[in-house]
Amino acid sequence: MFAELAFFSFVELTDPTQHGAYNRWHLFDHRPENLALPGVAWGERWAVIDDAAAGNAADPGFAGTDYVAMYWFRSPVDASVAAWDALGEASFQWGRGPIIPGVRRPLLAFFRPVKGYAAPSALVAPDVLPFRPNRGVRVVVTRFDDPHTPEVHAAHEYEDRTLIPGILDVEGVAGVWTFSYSHPQRHSSLPFEESPERGPGSMRVRLVYLDGDPGEASRRLLEVEASAPAVGERLLATTAAAIDPFAYPGL
Repeated sequence: MFAELAFFSFVELTDPTQHGAYNRWHLFDHRPENLALPGVAWGERWAVIDDAAAGNAADPGFAGTDYVAMYWFRSPVDASVAAWDALGEASFQWGRGPIIPGVRRPLLAFFRPVKGYAAPSALVAPDVLPFRPNRGVRVVVTRFDDPHTPEVHAAHEYEDRTLIPGILDVEGVAGVWTFSYSHPQRHSSLPFEESPERGPGSMRVRLVYLDGDPGEASRRLLEVEASAPAVGERLLATTAAAIDPFAYPGL
């Protein structure tokens, strides 16, 4: 596996006038600085599309999510994350940090990659999917009160052997990666609200890479997702589009 740890950030902008400032910072400052770190294998961010037919549904805490970002970390992950954290503190001291008015982060956490799957049409291995251009992603986040019950095990089995093979057959899907919750991010440069501690495996992320129109692909995916057993609590099921830095509104 090309990376041993992943980081997910879900962001809501409660002040709509800040989209331009936030995107300029992330696209032209924050992400390039992170990608230059040797321990960061790749990082990307997507904008949630406003399309009810695409199945945007979420727990109230995640309902306002505007952006989904993630990074992949190379081994040794402790050193890679330490360098990443150090850059975050340095950027704060430079006055180029993440303190932007109206930014709410309902989840900042590290996840262990579980398994990757590539659709035959993608012509690449699962490890290549993150580096391959995409038009967006379908993101599903599920929480389990007890992540090691027989019911959860059966749900993972169904996802691996039935659900994801069905997803890979959907037109516009390039592939899938699944992730299991490891631990939260706690960084000195960011304010954090109190949240309950979660154990390893207590959340699951399914990330579907799309090379077709995100809205159209998602509508097809909804029919496949509907067959999955309802195990755990669905925190977020949404579709987000790739961001063109020179075409995004407000830039």
